Amino acid sequence: MSVTGAALLSACTSAAGSTGSSSSAQSSTLQEVIKRGTLNVASCLTFPPFGSTSKDNKPQGFDVDVATAMATALGVKVKIVDTTSANRIPNLQTKKVDAVVCNFTTTAERAKQVSFSDPYIVAGEVMLVKKSSGISTLKDLTGKTVAVTKGSTNGDAVKAGNPKAKIQEYDTSSAAVLAVKQGQADAMVEDSNFLNYQAKLDPSLKVTKDSVVPLEYNGIGLPLGDATWIQWVDTWLREFNTSGQADALYKKWFGVSRSFPLNPSY
Repeated sequence: MSVTGAALLSACTSAAGSTGSSSSAQSSTLQEVIKRGTLNVASCLTFPPFGSTSKDNKPQGFDVDVATAMATALGVKVKIVDTTSANRIPNLQTKKVDAVVCNFTTTAERAKQVSFSDPYIVAGEVMLVKKSSGISTLKDLTGKTVAVTKGSTNGDAVKAGNPKAKIQEYDTSSAAVLAVKQGQADAMVEDSNFLNYQAKLDPSLKVTKDSVVPLEYNGIGLPLGDATWIQWVDTWLREFNTSGQADALYKKWFGVSRSFPLNPSY
């Protein structure tokens, strides 16, 4: 009786463990999305060309296209949820969305609260100048006026690279771009992807290749601890990037080829 009871208990325990493991796998966001038939993605629709709203009030932009491609690979529809930078993490923590595709730079501090996919886009802090300026590196900024956005660290970064540069702060990135266009500033320092877009809009401008600060690697934000979901997203991203689809979308929205490789080198 004792042996039989022990055997039964062992069998029940094993079965329970198997059921629990299966339940855990089925509770992954991956299975939930497929069952629901919709992928809910948070994107910032006030930061073109990453995200914006079209004339017919539909989401559009590079990040929106990335989210749509992701949903297509899953065989589901995509629902874009407009968000702000501050709400990206709360949207994941409250399960309002399944993923965040919104110029989300991966940092160790943020990784305490959410998970990140492998990088899908990389940014450097570079310079926007007029093509006729002759400026291509930080050394060329000696005695020149550099437009930066208030509250950013770009002014300090420029000063560290060239103490003889003159820093002029503006309330918004748009105002800083306008300063360069109107000749009030010789250069502007900002996110390379944003500046590439500005140069696409105005052929008299160009973006330099000289990065002022270390590169920033942006990933897709995902719920913390969902290994199955993270694995699928990373696997899909590898296919998305190596197929050329990612590069085509980048050129579509930013007007140029990628400036930096997706994988960091040390």
